[in-house]
Amino acid sequence: MLDEQAKKTMLRKIPHGIYVCGVKDGEDLNGFTASWIMQASFQPPLVTNCVKADSTSHTMLKASGVFALSVLEAGQKEIAQNFFKPLRRVGNKFEDIEFYPGPETGCPVIKDALGYVECRVVGSVEYGDHTVFVGEVIGAGIHKAGEPLLLEDTGWNYGG
Repeated sequence: MLDEQAKKTMLRKIPHGIYVCGVKDGEDLNGFTASWIMQASFQPPLVTNCVKADSTSHTMLKASGVFALSVLEAGQKEIAQNFFKPLRRVGNKFEDIEFYPGPETGCPVIKDALGYVECRVVGSVEYGDHTVFVGEVIGAGIHKAGEPLLLEDTGWNYGG
């Protein structure tokens, strides 16, 4: 029998970075705070991005097949917090955040982030309450040097 408390405690000990995932569908743009991200292959360069299945961003990402991950810098918790809010409740999350369209995908990239990778979806697994999208890295850029924002540094929990 699964010990629910042990499961929750141990899954929360898996370290995660905090990213803003920019998505688009036609002219519509959105972004969300992502933490279930990891590199999955060197050749070709792949990352996995786990996205909540009932979200607006999931629908947009599935339709367009592209996304951009902006790597937030330690201390940019407020930016991450801005993108936790559901689009249907708050409207344009980019209203007060400077961004530009990624050169390869057109997905929003946060100008003040450490940098970004742009991805084209090459596979997915739809199971459970999140979909695992596998993205091939087709573009990348560095904005500045610094340390990445980590989930454990925010005091938030997303896991368990």
